[in-house]
Formats: sequence, structure tokens, C-alpha cells
Amino acid sequence: MTSTVLPTHHRTVKVRDHEIAYREAGPADAPVLLLLHGFPTSSHMFRDLIPRLADSYRLIAPDHLGFGLSAAPSAADFDYTFAELAALTAEFTEALGLDRFALYIQDYGSPIGLRLALAHPERITAIISQNGNAYEEGLGTEAWAPVRALIEERTPETEEPVRAIRSLDGIRWQYETGVPAEYRDLLDPGAWHHDAALMDREGQDEIQLGLIADYGSNFALYPAFQEYFRTSRVPLLAVWGEGDQVFVPAGAEAFRRDLPDAEIHLLPTGHFALETHAPAIAALIGDFLARRVPLRP
Repeated sequence: MTSTVLPTHHRTVKVRDHEIAYREAGPADAPVLLLLHGFPTSSHMFRDLIPRLADSYRLIAPDHLGFGLSAAPSAADFDYTFAELAALTAEFTEALGLDRFALYIQDYGSPIGLRLALAHPERITAIISQNGNAYEEGLGTEAWAPVRALIEERTPETEEPVRAIRSLDGIRWQYETGVPAEYRDLLDPGAWHHDAALMDREGQDEIQLGLIADYGSNFALYPAFQEYFRTSRVPLLAVWGEGDQVFVPAGAEAFRRDLPDAEIHLLPTGHFALETHAPAIAALIGDFLARRVPLRP
């Protein structure tokens, strides 16, 4: 990577009459890396990564519908399921004319991106998974207990513990947990305040509870995701915060079961690994893509 810093553009495009906000940087004719964020954040999580790769790649990071600066129609007006978000993401790529791209998947971005890969395997050149899970063993037992209870039966009693996950304290827990003391002062408190402010908007309660309740549909697709890995032999890099208690390191190691050539790197940080290790992750991605996805002539 060179020291040149290319600008990041903040744009919008309409998909199904919904305004989708996205960040874009890099040469228009460069290989594309589609960055799919997780809960409870947005493309804001890629703010430090994008400039580090934009000299060689075209990076595009949308805010999922209901997240970040994208439109957030009410749960009565849009069916907030992972199937629908994946379909919308596919339409987003088509609106931008993207027919071949590598995926960066994290948290919610993993089932959204992998559903996209199942529907359009010919479009996927490589996958970078940063705490983006596709295996049962990657689910942290304690962190997932309230979510599993909600999936099993949605009641006021099962909703309340899950509702707390998107509070300021719940979001801060996701940023800080598993980050060793020597990296704690690299965490920007503005990140969790940013996420919490957007999660506190009108309508978010039903949007987010609905999505969390639907997460079981992703568990049901884990075998299909794993079959996709085996049959496609898609190049895969896992850059994983080993202190993550939501998606634990066993989820990263499991990729080798279906993709023996998967490249696995466990980093001394937590769920939002880019907050502390963006330079290291950018270097790993640059090396991986240069070897596995040819640059433009």
C-alpha cells in the first residue's frame, strides 16, 4: 500500500424507493470490495479501513436499511428479515453496476453477505470475515442465551434482555469486551455514542427486535453456507478479534473444515477489531487480495 490517501465519498442511491447511504473510495476500475457492517453500527465502522486500501481497490460500504444514515421505514412498512436485507443488498449492488466483488463480512453482515453469495456465487471473488460467523461453534454461549430465548418464543419477558443490547451500555460492552488493557485507549468512545444515538431513533425498537428474532433463520442456513464454501472453494481470509464473546474464535477456526486453504488470523482484540487493529487488518487484506484476487492491469 502506498502512503497516498484518497478521499472517501458519502453517497446515496435509491433501492426500492428507499434511500441507501454508502461510503465509496478508490479507482472506479479497480477490483471491488463490498463492506457489510454488523449490529448495531453502520459503514461508520469502516472509517479507518477504507483510506488504507483505497489506492488499490474500489471500496463500497452501504448502511443496511434501518441502520446508519440509510432510510429506516417502520417495521409495519418493511419486512425486516435477513432474507429481505440480503435481497436489498443484491439490488444495491445491481444499482451500482457491481457484477464481481470481494465481500468483507462482520456480525450481521455475515449472513447478509453469505445469503448474497448463495444467490449469486458467480459474483463473489473472495471473502474476508472479520468476526463474521457461519458455524454453531462460533456462537458464544452466554452472549447468545437471551437471543436464543427470543428466537424460541417472542414475549415481553424475552424481549427485555435483548432490548438492553442496543442501549448505550449494551453497545459499549460490545466495543470494550475482550480488548486487552494495552489497546483500550485506542477505542474511540465516539463510536459507541454514534451507534447508540442512531439506535435510539423512533421505530428502532421494533426494527431491531424483529431482526434479532429472525436470526434463527441464519442458523438454519449454516449448512448451506458451509456447502457453498466446499463447492465454490472461495478464497477466504478470517481476521478475528479473539476476545470476542459474541462470535468466539472457534468460528474462525471452523472455516478450515470446509475451506482447507482459508487463512486465519486471530488478533488480540474484541468484536469490533477495526477499532484497535485497522492498520494490521488492512495489511492482511492487502496481502491476501493481491495474491488471491488479481488487480486491474
